[in-house]
Amino acid sequence: MTKVRIHLLGAICLGFMIANAQAQVTIDVSKITCAQFRSYSITDPNNIALWLSGYYNGKRANTIINVESFKTNFEKLKDYCVTHPTTPVMEAAETAIAPGK
Repeated sequence: MTKVRIHLLGAICLGFMIANAQAQVTIDVSKITCAQFRSYSITDPNNIALWLSGYYNGKRANTIINVESFKTNFEKLKDYCVTHPTTPVMEAAETAIAPGK
């Protein structure tokens, strides 16, 4: 009977560990500042830049990815964020990568 209890307790603990390992984290990108973007404090800046690219290209119904343009825009955004650390990264993207810039 004791072995059954130990196995049952182990199974319950394992169930809790699996549930915690699969927990999702949600991030409101509109609240990420340039400082957080550059410092890796939220996630790798590439992940945020990819999301931003998808978001803005989706708004324009653009389904084509230009890898060189993405890299150039990513560098523009990082450079802009150096001098504007408190600016939300979405606002920085709109300013730094605006058409004609």
